[in-house]
Amino acid sequence: MTVFPTPKRIAAITALLLTTACSLAPDYTRPQSPVPNAWPTGQAYEPADAPGKPSPLQGPDSWKAVFRGPRLQALIAKSLENSRDLRVALLNIEVARATYRVQDAATLPTLNAGGSTTRSRTPASQSLTGRPVTANSSQAQVSVTSYELDLFGRVHSLSQQALEQYLATAEATATTRLSLIAEVANAYLTLVSDRQLLALTQDTLKAQQATLDRTQRMFDRGSSSALDLAQSQTSVDTARANLEQYTRLVAQDRNALELLVGAPLTDAEIEGTSLDDQDVLGDLPAGLPSDLVLRRPDIREAEHTLKAANANIGAARAAFFPQITLTGSYGTASAGLTDLFAAGSSSWSFGPSVSLPIFDNGKNQANLDIAKADRDIDVANYEKAVQTAFREVADALAARGTLDRQLAAQTSLVKSTQLTYDLSTKRYDRGIDSFLTLLDAQRSLYSAQQNRISVQLSLLENRVTLFKVLGGSETAPVTEAN
Repeated sequence: MTVFPTPKRIAAITALLLTTACSLAPDYTRPQSPVPNAWPTGQAYEPADAPGKPSPLQGPDSWKAVFRGPRLQALIAKSLENSRDLRVALLNIEVARATYRVQDAATLPTLNAGGSTTRSRTPASQSLTGRPVTANSSQAQVSVTSYELDLFGRVHSLSQQALEQYLATAEATATTRLSLIAEVANAYLTLVSDRQLLALTQDTLKAQQATLDRTQRMFDRGSSSALDLAQSQTSVDTARANLEQYTRLVAQDRNALELLVGAPLTDAEIEGTSLDDQDVLGDLPAGLPSDLVLRRPDIREAEHTLKAANANIGAARAAFFPQITLTGSYGTASAGLTDLFAAGSSSWSFGPSVSLPIFDNGKNQANLDIAKADRDIDVANYEKAVQTAFREVADALAARGTLDRQLAAQTSLVKSTQLTYDLSTKRYDRGIDSFLTLLDAQRSLYSAQQNRISVQLSLLENRVTLFKVLGGSETAPVTEAN
């Protein structure tokens, strides 16, 4: 007795095959960390962070705990709202999300409902009865077209690969967001620094111009030499050149900041003439090197990319096995619309097909070799991302351990050169020291003041760098994939 498959039997068989699907992808194991378990130590580094020391790097808005100045916070918030780069990165997430949903849809059958009705006439010359024949045909059905039974996990592996690529894109967006915050902070601090240098140069130019005017009067009276006058003119010209340089830099700094923020800025939004007024948290606990794997979005991105390559191996392995495809439909058919849903009008079809690779000139093996090589490349890229992160944090910690002391030394130098300049002025007025000694003291003071501003900027930029290289606890803006 022949048993024909019924719709219930077809559904039961399909469900059984779905539950018995397996995956040929290798089990994923995170690569061993290729960096030491502790940060470097030595004269350049501060003592290790105290155990249990709280870190402000908690959550996607952790930057507010680091950049505490209200003006800088407003600029960062405005950039996060307006940045075109960040907008493109967020749209890339949507593209990756949709791509994953397309691939994931292949793991379940696609049902299509359809219906048709036809009316045809056969002329008498073609009819078996010798008379014209008019025929009607109507049908309605639900069908499954070319659904692949994922017995060996090929479709699932491709879906998993698309999911990991989607998550990697989300982490890339988090990296973009973190970089934007750091770039805005550095751009604003650079603007403040150049404004401070501009103000310093203006004050220095006034002092040197006053010295030149006095030297000119003394030269006119015959109490000063032409050499003194020429040397004084040299100092004034140098300050004038520096004034134009810093004027240009301030304008360019503002343009760069407006580009990062993504909108024009008013003078009130970028006020701030001294680096001493900038409230940037300097005490950022580094934690352990292993924390970077969880903190830094670029490392998480590299790991998701590695997982995607791992899943692709499963799809490449499944290509060596048979591919089973189901095509079926169930519905009703009749010679007229009025009888379409009458008793006994049901119709169905079931057509499985099997494709078994026999000879493909090594194509499947080559695809598997490519998938394994891609996985090995992504392992190396992941390890390189960890090593790069370790180096960046180590460099930032070395800078943090020395810049505070350098700024203290530079501040002391400014005080001593200021005292030297004041004494030289008095001694020159009394005729004790030469004019060259006075000019040398004036130049030394100007140079020391410039260097102090530069060191102070480096110190603040180091705090920004530490926030960035420690990952800022940036949480990737991942939405539900389904």
